[in-house]
Amino acid sequence: MMTATTAEKTTAGELLLDIQDLHVSYGKVEAVSGVSLQVREGQIVTVIGPNGAGKTTLLSAAIGMLKSQGEVNFDGHLYINPDVEIMVGKGLGLVPEKRELFTTMTVEDNLLLGAFMRYRKGDGSYESTLAEVYSLFPRLWERRHQLAGTLSGGERQMLAIGRALMGKPRLLMLDEPSLGLAPLITREIFRIFADLRRQGVSILLVEQNARAALRVADYAYVLEGGNVAMQGNAADLANDPKVIEAYLGLASKHQELLSS
Repeated sequence: MMTATTAEKTTAGELLLDIQDLHVSYGKVEAVSGVSLQVREGQIVTVIGPNGAGKTTLLSAAIGMLKSQGEVNFDGHLYINPDVEIMVGKGLGLVPEKRELFTTMTVEDNLLLGAFMRYRKGDGSYESTLAEVYSLFPRLWERRHQLAGTLSGGERQMLAIGRALMGKPRLLMLDEPSLGLAPLITREIFRIFADLRRQGVSILLVEQNARAALRVADYAYVLEGGNVAMQGNAADLANDPKVIEAYLGLASKHQELLSS
């Protein structure tokens, strides 16, 4: 297993998310088996691996959508079997794989729903966040009065990310953001991740396009069979022969197109 040195891990900010010995089961089948993972402030961390490795389950358990065993430490607070409403309120956001938009509502109404918890707490600054989201995604501004169901796949992904940003997350978790997107839109989405980091948003990225994910990330975990099979600096993993053979080899020419 590749591991980063203490010096390497402390070059980023303070520890933001620290998952220790996480277990998640569906009935008698254990989908995540003792996974430990860390994300620091200012980092983009990616989790790559084959279908069925437990990547989506990991994110769902971290935010409290699935029951789990183990420790989830977020922003200095320990949560055992987290509650999703509490985690979102503390600044943990999730963009699910299926995006789960309200298709019969307008783009702007979908975005405003992302700020519901802030509104309920009396935080009126969500309007400035809306302006920031429109600045980040000009196409959403152009289509703000359209129904979400009329958007293209790439625009729906932008809307899903924008809606999550309306909650002012400190850590944004994204589940397969490039799924089903054209190469040009995929490159645009991945470029936005660097912009988000500059704005102070840390990112935990689950992605099957390993080449694109390793290119944008600082640190990476390889999940196989519910376990962390490898971990290390993303640049190191991108050059590791085992990772190249499994994820970046001849079968990944399409990934090269998507990540260039």
